[in-house]
Amino acid sequence: MLSNLNPSWQIIVADEIQKPYFKDLTEAVAAEYENSICFPPKESLFAAFDYCSFDAIKVVIIGQDPYHGEGEANGLCFSVNENIRIPPSLRNIFREINSDLETLFLPQSGNLDSWAKQGVLLLNAALSVRKDQPNSHKNIKWALFTDAVIQKISDEKEAVVFMLWGNFAQKKGSKIDSEKHLVLVSGHPSPMSANQGKWFGNKHFSQANAYLKSKGKKEIDWNLI
Repeated sequence: MLSNLNPSWQIIVADEIQKPYFKDLTEAVAAEYENSICFPPKESLFAAFDYCSFDAIKVVIIGQDPYHGEGEANGLCFSVNENIRIPPSLRNIFREINSDLETLFLPQSGNLDSWAKQGVLLLNAALSVRKDQPNSHKNIKWALFTDAVIQKISDEKEAVVFMLWGNFAQKKGSKIDSEKHLVLVSGHPSPMSANQGKWFGNKHFSQANAYLKSKGKKEIDWNLI
């Protein structure tokens, strides 16, 4: 499993992957994939890291775990494979982009790899899940690894935008250094949260680009799908 992690990232997290828990994690994930149907495909477990190197990171979006339906998950949080119906949370993300950036953005695809290639780390707290069982891998120590990744970014990089949507992501990102980075917080884009007025109007996408521009970094083209 570890061989699927981009070599450049293996260097970044070298200390972490030597810890005893990571051996337990790899064994547990291997067993899950052998004995159950799990998503994303094993070769896409570390897709977020493949598309976005440590050096390239400008924005981090934190999700909970992959989509658990057949053929949906592609290893990037909130993202689905081509020719898969766009999930409700992602539709609300697109609606907010339209409103925030005053654009006409009607994507037919929910594949967000174009964001990842621009420096958006689309990181789920757990990188795998059993079919039709959301959050089923929350107890196999993925959280320790992804916590370490977030801490590494917070400690060693400057001027990264962290988007924390919903209570889970906010707790996950509670140790991010807000003196060095821009931390944007809102409700989750899921229909329940959005319909309670906790999502729409957060203007995270324009805020992120304004911040990146102020730091001399290239803005993200959020309309690029």
